[in-house]
Amino acid sequence: MPLKKSNPDLVLIIVTLSLLSIGLIMVYSASAIWADYKFDDSFFFAKRQMLFAGVGVAAMFFIMNIDYWTWRTWAKVFIITCFVLLVAVLIPGIGLERNGSRSWIGVGAFSIQPSEFMKIAMIMFLAKYLSERQKLITSFKKGLVPSLSLVFLAFGIIMLQPDLGTGTVMVGTCIVMIFISGARISHFAGLGLLGAAGFVGLILSAPYRMERITSFLDPWADPRGSGFQMIQSLFAIGPGGLFGLGLGQSRQKFFYLPEPQTDFIFAILAEELGFIGGSLVLLLFALLLWRGIRIALGAPDLYGSFLAVGIIAMVAIQVMINIGVVTGLMPVTGITLPFLSYGGSSLTLMLMAIGVLLNISRYSRY
Repeated sequence: MPLKKSNPDLVLIIVTLSLLSIGLIMVYSASAIWADYKFDDSFFFAKRQMLFAGVGVAAMFFIMNIDYWTWRTWAKVFIITCFVLLVAVLIPGIGLERNGSRSWIGVGAFSIQPSEFMKIAMIMFLAKYLSERQKLITSFKKGLVPSLSLVFLAFGIIMLQPDLGTGTVMVGTCIVMIFISGARISHFAGLGLLGAAGFVGLILSAPYRMERITSFLDPWADPRGSGFQMIQSLFAIGPGGLFGLGLGQSRQKFFYLPEPQTDFIFAILAEELGFIGGSLVLLLFALLLWRGIRIALGAPDLYGSFLAVGIIAMVAIQVMINIGVVTGLMPVTGITLPFLSYGGSSLTLMLMAIGVLLNISRYSRY
């Protein structure tokens, strides 16, 4: 293992904290009306998000100083623990149900989402597996099947909650990692057809998923039902124009767009800060991904490279899906926008993942 440490990637730190700062401002702006109505405290969501952000930033800087190969040693323990938590979520009395999904475990006044932890644990374990068995990855039976079997086992349990969005991000991240490890394209082509058939089956098996697909194709077919969120999101983005209506001046957050501080926070941002504000956020994400790719390419070993690729792929997939949904390019999936959307588990885990990436950057040769 490399012995010489350098300073962490300063650009990555600045970009991450910039996105986080924008997120804190927008969580308050987007949620103040709803929070005042529901909890008689316009700062309710903002205060909780600041708490999560504080914990997350502290964890990020702490993990930044832990040598990244430590996670290789604990990868099996982490993934087994996450499997236990995923199963525990499904047990009545332990798992909490929200909006039709049993995805949370209550911890005092707060709650954690085990599927978010599983995304990180799967990245760590798969990075270990691929770095140790890279020569076998070209073998369908000995390399590809064992790795994908574990991924789809986790996906199957997550779908029992159900949480298609988080499961999709996890699977997409793992496929990127397996692909860059050297798996054959011909194997992916066959599995892709099988996966597409399974995905269609999942959609057809649940009426609400089919409604999301039809509302994506034509939201005006059911403007007060399945197409409501997408229409209200577009109503927010459209008036924003080039410079926006001004910070705090959103109209759609006045009970038109449901819980705008979560999955559709980018719509409120575009309404208030316009095309310029939205483009700035996308530019910051592009910078973050660029620094992550450089770190992955310069990592001193395969484990570090695969770990960095997994973290960057997870962020990139979440950003693409969230922005796609908000702008009407993809069906509604319930995916948060990293660093900006309200949500304790998602925000804290994402900052911890950046901490791991920052530690890799201390050894990266770029």
